[in-house]
Order: sequence, then C-alpha cells, then structure tokens
Amino acid sequence: MLFNSLQFLYFFVVVTTLYYLIDYRFRWVLLLGASCYFYMAFIPIYILILGFTIVIDYFAGIFIEGAQGRRRKTFLICSIIANVGVLAIFKYYNFLNGNLNFLLHGFALTSPLPYLRILLPIGLSFHTFQAMSYTIEVYRGNYKAERHFGMYSLYVMFYPQLVAGPIERPQNLLPQLKAEHPFDYTNVTSGLRLIAWGLFKKVVIADRIATVCDKVYANPHHYNGISMVIATFFFAVEDYADFSGYSDIAIGTARVMGIKLMLNFNYPILSKSISEFWARWHISLTSWFRDYLYKPMFRKHRGAVWQLYTVLVVFFLVGLWHGANWTFIIWGLINGIYLIIANVTRKPWRAFLTKTGIGKHGVLSIIGTLSLLSYGLIFYRADSISIAFYMAGHVFTCIPDLLHFHHLQYMGMKNSELVFSFLLIAFLFTMEALDSKYSLFIKFLKQPAYLRWTFYYIALFVIGVYGIFEHREFLYFQF
Repeated sequence: MLFNSLQFLYFFVVVTTLYYLIDYRFRWVLLLGASCYFYMAFIPIYILILGFTIVIDYFAGIFIEGAQGRRRKTFLICSIIANVGVLAIFKYYNFLNGNLNFLLHGFALTSPLPYLRILLPIGLSFHTFQAMSYTIEVYRGNYKAERHFGMYSLYVMFYPQLVAGPIERPQNLLPQLKAEHPFDYTNVTSGLRLIAWGLFKKVVIADRIATVCDKVYANPHHYNGISMVIATFFFAVEDYADFSGYSDIAIGTARVMGIKLMLNFNYPILSKSISEFWARWHISLTSWFRDYLYKPMFRKHRGAVWQLYTVLVVFFLVGLWHGANWTFIIWGLINGIYLIIANVTRKPWRAFLTKTGIGKHGVLSIIGTLSLLSYGLIFYRADSISIAFYMAGHVFTCIPDLLHFHHLQYMGMKNSELVFSFLLIAFLFTMEALDSKYSLFIKFLKQPAYLRWTFYYIALFVIGVYGIFEHREFLYFQF
C-alpha cells in the first residue's frame, strides 16, 4: 500500500479513528492487524518471511536474556545468522551466484547453483535491521527481552515505518506502543502537516523530476553532457525528496497517534561537508552502522590506518545494503573515499578555506558538497556499471555547452516544465534553509488561524493540481 494513494488515505482515516475509539490496552491488536493488512497489500505471501524472523528474534531475545557467558553470544549469533540468511537468500543470492559464474567462466566452468526466480520482499532490509537492533540491545543489556509476542511483532511491523524506516531501536518504540496516548490536538495537527509536507515532496517534486532522470539514465548515449548533469542533479533532489518525503509521512502518521519516531533527516541538502552530510542523512541507518559495526570494529584496533580501513568496510556494506549490484557497492566506496580524503586533508583544507575566505561563504561549501554527492550518485542510479562509467566520464563534456543552452535536448518534459521543476527545487532548498535557521514551522503556528487555514487550503490545492499521482513507488521500497 503506497502512502501516495487513495487506498492509504482511507486506511489511515479508518485505523486512526478506531485507534482513538477503543481502549488503549487493545490498540496493539488493532495496529498489528492493520500492519499485517498494510504489508500484505504488496505481496501477501511474504508476510510468512516476516513472521519467520519475528518468531526467531522473539525467542532469541528471551534466550539471550536468560543465558550466561558464551551462550548469550551463541543465541545472538543464531539470531543474526537467521536474519542475514533471509537477506542473503532473497536479496543477495542471485548477485553472489552471478559473480561466482563470472569467476568460474575464466576456467571454463559454471556454477552448479541455480538462479532463483523470486521477488525481493518490500522493505526487507529495513525490518531486518530493526529486528537485529532488538536482539543486539538485549544482548548488551540496554533493554529487557519483550515477553509479549504480539507487542514484539508490532515493534517489527508497525505500519508507518515498516517498509522504509526510520529503523527504530526497542528502547524508543516498544515503550510507546504500550503507553496510553490520549487524543492530542497538537500531535494530530502537527502530524498532518508533516504528512502533507512529505506528500508534497514526493508527488509534486520527486515524481515530477523523475521523468527526466528515467529518460536520460535509460539511454545516456543519446544525450550530451549538460543533459546528463541536469539528470544527475535532478536525481540527487529526487532521492532526497522521495525518501525524506516517505520519512515525513511515516513520522507524521505515527505522531497523529501520539507515537514519536526518531528523526531520519536533518536538512542534509544544506550540508557543508561530506561528513556533515552523513551525520544528517538517513540518520537511523547511519547510526545503526555506527553503533553496531563501526564502533565495535574501531575499539578492537586503534590507529589512523585501522580507522580508514573501518570506514571503507562500513561504506562497502552501506552500498551493499542498498542493493545487490556492484553499482551500489562502488557508490558506497566512493563515499567512504570521500570521507577518508576529508579526514586526511582536514587541517590543510581548513587553512585553505580560512586563507581564501571561502569558508565564510557557506553556499559555496554546500554547492561543492552537493556536487560531489551528485557525482557519486551516478553509480547509485545507473542500471549497470558500464552506463555508470560512461556517464561519469561524459558529464564533464557539459563544460563547452554551459554557454549554449540551446544545446539542451528533450529529456521527457518541455522547457516550461523544466523551468517549473527548477523553481520547485529552489522552493524546497529555500524552505529547508529558512526552517533550519529560523524554525519556520514553529513561527507559522503562531500566526492567526485564518492565515494558517488559508495556507492549508492552498497547500492541498497545489498538491492536488500539481502532484503526479501515478502510484509510483518510493525509491527505498526496493531495499
């Protein structure tokens, strides 16, 4: 069930209404049933996979808590193997088998393993990581094992963030699922505003500019450098507007019910450095890798060289988490290399910025950071390594065309639509900048009611008229 569909609108209204009508002690039943229905709206049979991991991790948590010494670690490892095993079969099996065939081909051999004709379950990486965070936190003694099977199932399946996060920790979400949340007008209205803002980013901005990205990346050989640059920049914005839009809708939906999910994006498009970007982007995932992989690895061996190695390993896995394709792995490694270079050159770079005065102009740093990130996203977006390398080399041919915009080719939308898309992107950047600096939305709440409601009606009108309602999936559903 897509957030950007009428089906979800009806679902949301019915579930939320019932949520506040029934006794809070039975709300978990409603939410668990609704979450099952929500997930089964995609591919019903795959709920069995979700059920399998839920059963494994539920008992693993209890066994870990009750065990001593090495047995605790054994139960944790069994839980992790079960979760990673499901990912390996459904997400990485064919990728690994294809690479094995490639290696054996050089010896005139073929892999005896068959290819599996299976579809990737929606949001598998997200709820798998959330389940693993539960057993790890129980193992570390940060949270007691949940004895209520239904409540634990709801923790994994809570429908607002089931498919694409935020990836929650048990100590934040589970106590909230058990608590009573009386109807609160402030929570409801702020949640609805966040939903509307997320929907605007998805259907008005992301799905509109996706037309350009899809057309150019499908046939890059038919386009010149400046067209590739525009498509690549558009994809960077599409990726942010699409994914942060999903997160806004998820967080807003939960907030309407009085449940606070963690912040997943903190104005990442305004980042002035790569390290700052990764501290602001997809926070629930980056903090997961930081807490459960980077820190444990770094604690084992101190030293600058080991730290750089750890960064590369983590970003290799970040790329692999996003998709079973070498394009994603290369994208992850590019970002890891960005961070390593930034770390190694930190002092001379700061001295250069101070001496030249560039450091005083944050806009230049933002443009530079966005340019580097967009260039790396070529590998993220491309369907194959050959296309990625072709575009990575040919985007630089745009330089002679910059003064000749009549060289711009048709990319799926008319020039007037292209200009409108740039205006929407400028609006997005402006709103994010103003809100990060002046808390725009908080000041908005202090305005008279007639002004606020006038803005609401205008916002709904814009979404209804300019939104692209083609039931286009969110980008991160594939992960």
